[in-house]
Amino acid sequence: MTELKSLQNHLLIAMPSLDDPYFERSLTYICEHNDEGAMGIVLNQPSSMNLKQLLEQTDKELEISADKAEQIVLAGGPVSQERGFVLHSDQGQWSSSLTLADNVVVTTSKDILTAIGNNSGPEKSLVALGYAGWSAGQLEKELQENAWLTIEADPDILFNTPMHRKWQAAVNKLGIDVWQLTPEIGHA
Repeated sequence: MTELKSLQNHLLIAMPSLDDPYFERSLTYICEHNDEGAMGIVLNQPSSMNLKQLLEQTDKELEISADKAEQIVLAGGPVSQERGFVLHSDQGQWSSSLTLADNVVVTTSKDILTAIGNNSGPEKSLVALGYAGWSAGQLEKELQENAWLTIEADPDILFNTPMHRKWQAAVNKLGIDVWQLTPEIGHA
């Protein structure tokens, strides 16, 4: 068996042929990938709530900055949709953080949400509910079936590109146009 190449800190680009309603034209940041499976956050699917609504569920008394109130909370994936994940730039002093790459950290503690709501959080952040998960070997099988393309994560796509343009930006980074993507698997 070949050694597993970790896709941590990579983006999964859904191929146009992927017709799963949750993952169609999705872009997913891979937080963890090892022999036991993979975990990622979908970056371009909005949930039905904004940051103000999410924070009101955790603290009714909390004041939130007007410029942060309407920030979209992402639907990070179909697993554990009640759990929050914050992908952000700088480390900060949060209760539960894991550095994934240079200037990419994931935090799961509520203290960062309060800080983001009050403009005292990290400079750049994405808030998501839920995650995408793959069991051992499942992601590798989907890659072989041509369901996904991968590229190394780009902080500009991650934090600066509008949600509705992330998938296209990732495809463009591959140096191809969307119309060039085909569901056919190439065989020599």
